[in-house]
Amino acid sequence: MKSQKRAFLFLQGVCSPFYPRLARRLTDDGHRVVKVNFNAGDLLYWQHTHSKSHLFRGQLDELGDYIQDLWQRYEITDQVLFGDRRPVHRPAVDNAPAAGVRTHVFEEGYFRPFWVTLEREGVNGHSLLPKDPEWFFATGKALPAPQKPVYFKSSFKIRALHDIRYHAAGLANPLIAPHYRNHSPITAPVEYLGYAKRFSQLKVWKRRDAKRIKTLLASGKRFFMLPLQLNTDAQIRDHSPYTNMQEVISDVMTSFARHADSDTLLCIKNHPLDMGLVNYTSAIRALARHLGLEERIVYLESGDLNPLVKQAAGTVTVNSTVGILALEKGCPTHALSDPIYQLPGLTHQGTLANFWHTPTPPNPQLFNYFYRTVMHATQVNGGFYCQPGIDLAVNNATRILEACPSPLEALLP
Repeated sequence: MKSQKRAFLFLQGVCSPFYPRLARRLTDDGHRVVKVNFNAGDLLYWQHTHSKSHLFRGQLDELGDYIQDLWQRYEITDQVLFGDRRPVHRPAVDNAPAAGVRTHVFEEGYFRPFWVTLEREGVNGHSLLPKDPEWFFATGKALPAPQKPVYFKSSFKIRALHDIRYHAAGLANPLIAPHYRNHSPITAPVEYLGYAKRFSQLKVWKRRDAKRIKTLLASGKRFFMLPLQLNTDAQIRDHSPYTNMQEVISDVMTSFARHADSDTLLCIKNHPLDMGLVNYTSAIRALARHLGLEERIVYLESGDLNPLVKQAAGTVTVNSTVGILALEKGCPTHALSDPIYQLPGLTHQGTLANFWHTPTPPNPQLFNYFYRTVMHATQVNGGFYCQPGIDLAVNNATRILEACPSPLEALLP
């Protein structure tokens, strides 16, 4: 059911018109919306919303008091943010429970590409989803099978244009928001140069990698998958024991060299949105030479993961959503951290050393109930960047933001 009219404080969102559209919808429904802008890009994308906004220009250690003042001044009941680990969000997230403020966190979808995540209090490693397979069995069994999503096309070009526009506005930050520091360790110009170089080579890589994939799948050899994640991703920086993917590659390749059968291969695939700032080809080749794995490593810059995961003997991941894809296809999966799918009966619960010999496949019934539950409780059909995706996300997210309790809270004991 819907609760009484409420007051929403919007913090930082994605680089797109999604936030303004969502704010207008909530305002039309009779709720109060207030926005905190932290930089020139935030200001640019908040134009024409007709909602009250404030520009925070202070030091980060002043933000906690600043947010609490806004909570009191506007009688805030709810706050909306993208990514619960951003430095500009930590004071608001940490202090909200004591103030009685509900936190709604958006993030990229656990299931992709037609879904985004919307959870209460936290996502990923801070999700309220229990780590109890019996709970998923009982909960998922009582839920209907999810409906198919409304499909839409969202090109990387649209996302890139929004990002460029946002960061171009950021040239005014020294005047407008002198103390603001981006949560990403990579500056926008460096990121764009990396993408330009990498994408200029993708056409050649795709032809080469298609041949490598075809050869690997036709060889009949036993192989494992290691999909790479982004070094800048909060999943690595804040939700894992690693500081970057180079550490992950080193750990996994070393374990593979020591414990996997000598006729087994390891296929390492780069992330499709990698910025190209790390030369993984050279790093992996040097490590393979050091470990005596020159003939046992297949490295891919591109290619379709679906047939690879379907045929692989197992998938090793830190906490990537590729882990969910692998589980869905019945592929044994070993997680190196604690993603939402790290459950007995889903992921391999032994060590990485014994995973190479006796990988535990997921229980298909448990995955079915896990899928039903996560979809019902946390996933919103829609997207953040293209117009059709934003239309869907606004309509579907509004129902969850206005619901009391939220879909996930209604399922919890």
